[in-house]
Amino acid sequence: MTKTLFALYQRLVLQHPVIWVLLALLVSGYAAWESRHFRLDASADSLILENDKALEFYREVSKRYGGSEFLIITYEPTQSALFSREALSDLATLQGRLAELPRVASVYSMLDVPLLFSPQVRFSDLANGYSTLRDEDANLSLAKEEFTGGSPLYRDLLVNRDGDTTALLINFERDATYYELLNRRNALRDQERAGELDNAGAQQLARANREFSDYSAKRQAESAAEIATIRAIMDQHRDSAQLFLGGAPMIASDAVGFVRSDLEVFGIGVTLFLILALLVIFRRLRWIALPMLCCGLTVLWVSGWLGLMDWKVTVISSNFVSLLLIITMSMTIHLIVRYRELQAEQPDADQPALVRDTMGHMLRPVIYTSLTTMVAFASLVFSGIRPVIDFGWMMTIGIGLALVLCLVLFPAVLALLPKQPPQTLRDFTRRATLRISDFNRGHGIKLLVGCALVVIVSLIGTSRLTVENRFIDYFQKDTEIYQGMVEIDRNLGGTTPLDIVIDAPAGHQPRVLEDDPFADPFAGGFGDEGSDDFGDDPFADPFAATQQADPLENAYWYTPQRLEQLLEIQHYLESLPETGKVLSIASTYEVAKMINNGPLSYVDLMLLASFVPEDLRGQLVRPYLSEDGNQVRISVRVIDSDKNLNRNDLLQKIQHDLQQNFDLAPEQVKLTGAMVLYNNMLQSLFDSQIKTLGFVFLAIFVMFLVLFRSPGISLIAMLPNLFSAAFILGLMGWIGLPLDIMTITIAAITIGIAVDDSIHYIHRFREEFPKDQDYLATMRRCHGSIGTAIYYTSLTIIAGFSILVVSNFNPTVYFGALTSLAMLVALLANLTLLPAMLVTVKPKIPPV
Repeated sequence: MTKTLFALYQRLVLQHPVIWVLLALLVSGYAAWESRHFRLDASADSLILENDKALEFYREVSKRYGGSEFLIITYEPTQSALFSREALSDLATLQGRLAELPRVASVYSMLDVPLLFSPQVRFSDLANGYSTLRDEDANLSLAKEEFTGGSPLYRDLLVNRDGDTTALLINFERDATYYELLNRRNALRDQERAGELDNAGAQQLARANREFSDYSAKRQAESAAEIATIRAIMDQHRDSAQLFLGGAPMIASDAVGFVRSDLEVFGIGVTLFLILALLVIFRRLRWIALPMLCCGLTVLWVSGWLGLMDWKVTVISSNFVSLLLIITMSMTIHLIVRYRELQAEQPDADQPALVRDTMGHMLRPVIYTSLTTMVAFASLVFSGIRPVIDFGWMMTIGIGLALVLCLVLFPAVLALLPKQPPQTLRDFTRRATLRISDFNRGHGIKLLVGCALVVIVSLIGTSRLTVENRFIDYFQKDTEIYQGMVEIDRNLGGTTPLDIVIDAPAGHQPRVLEDDPFADPFAGGFGDEGSDDFGDDPFADPFAATQQADPLENAYWYTPQRLEQLLEIQHYLESLPETGKVLSIASTYEVAKMINNGPLSYVDLMLLASFVPEDLRGQLVRPYLSEDGNQVRISVRVIDSDKNLNRNDLLQKIQHDLQQNFDLAPEQVKLTGAMVLYNNMLQSLFDSQIKTLGFVFLAIFVMFLVLFRSPGISLIAMLPNLFSAAFILGLMGWIGLPLDIMTITIAAITIGIAVDDSIHYIHRFREEFPKDQDYLATMRRCHGSIGTAIYYTSLTIIAGFSILVVSNFNPTVYFGALTSLAMLVALLANLTLLPAMLVTVKPKIPPV
């Protein structure tokens, strides 16, 4: 910083400490007020790409074929067999209690489905109702055979093949208000991206964002209360059965609990550790209270900002508190170490002079280290994943606020404190860093060769990186999320939904009776299923009057021939080792063939339709066949716990095989569902990693050129940070740890934080070098001074990140462990590789 700018800083800040302390307190009060709006979120948005085009089609399919909020309870009786009256009675009691809950639209179980083969019924029997397991005279032995293998509709869906586990499906009423607010917000966002919003539209978007956020927070609280009530009901039945709760609402609710727990544990744990570290390092109350004041206010200010801007904290950003504490502490430690050095050199200087000299020496490196760290976090906006983008902005703004506090509040409070006598502590750290300096002196070339070999091995490991990871592995094995997903995967058909939507061929023409052997001779037997009048029902009597227009009159898929084709497709999908339960309109057709003891004609299909009760139509047909019959939906459940699952390969294989083996045109087949959206996010990780690292490298190198005014020194300063990033990515590749939504941030964050040590070291090297123009002597002096500060800050950061391993969210655990390791490697590289390069290359050292 030039003398003019520092003089301005001195006049505005250092000469008016009281004013800045009072101003900081006022801002803190406002931040505390706004922090009441601080919110947590764990919605499915954390697993999808920002502006993913597949998301629009997914929502369209969900709207067309139905999709409501639901929970699944697995039920395995422990006191009696599942197909016993005792177990069925307990299941019925549980179902009844759940059905009485507010907002529960229905509870569906094995007790509600028709018994079609216990004994086998005829089509005409369905018109007069059907028997279920609730009937006292139901044959339980035959029913067990039907549920465990006799019916393609029920096996691996309602009951596992061993016949000892079943499931209850809890459907909640569709929240019309939520979807209305969501659609309004998304429509305005689309207009904003297209550049079609004027000022009034921008205000509408801001209002829509706030209304949706407020309502989402309200629904989140209500959902948590509902899930707690459901768990309380489940507790009343745990003596007679083993129960697990699953479903997206439960995962979201529990994830919010994880976020809240992580915030508390990380915040308290890191705070206690930092206090202990400061006590061990500096052993004076002021050097504990002042850094912790800066750290605490940084977190408070960011929390207030998040509340003001309505930015919600997710499982991705739940470690922002610990990160801000660690980074702010790193800044203050450098300031404290420099102050103590100057106090030892100038024992007669008064307190204002010491503060002025400290800030004069440290202002430039502190600003640049903060900017480089901000650049690292800002690079996350290229990830394309909304929670990662928000996390990047949160940390960028937070580090900026930490910089302000360290440049304003720290010197202001320190200037108001009385001067204390210098400390005479036995400095074990200085002796350790000096020994590293001596090692560099004697083994510089060997050190560089060894680092080069490590880089080569790391690059090979980086080439082995993958992005395929299982969603189930995001959670600890003792959580209900993990246990419930394993139970459903193993016994009830899989957890991850995949929808395959198949359209009629582009050139499809209406059926002509004399040319189509499957044409409906009675015309008009399959009415408009969107009508509220059952006279237009899709299963209307095929012998009814035919004058009314029938939207399915020209249906492509509603013929025996095409249903047979769908049945072949379904059997193919079921044969894949990664898939569990597969359902479509062909499932109903397959059951109908079994009842009919042979294939069905078109007339048979229409006769069957007339006999199917209304309450079964919404379960067997509407979720799988469009209103006009020209589009079908196949529901596939993928086994997420399968260790051999490769989502991208599976999706590509299905797409390819459907086209090649079943003569379907590429435009006919579309894959959607949660699995597709999640896979799109995973496949973007490589691109995100390249973009973030590329941005970080370029931005930091440009900043180095401005700071050091030497391309050679700038390149040397980058090496330790590139080395640590390459090492950690290579390690992930070699041990088979895939990139995920958290680990893609490690390399950029490591570079952004570790580069601080490089800046401090080279800045001190430039200050010390003019004394004797001796590279080796300068290196030793730097190791004995700034080297101790680098050692303190790095160990603080390493230990702080290590606390993240206690999280219930495994990506956060990996993030904490790997970032700690990366920072350790960066510490060693900055104390060995960096000075070795300076001493060996001997670049021209421009003066400070």
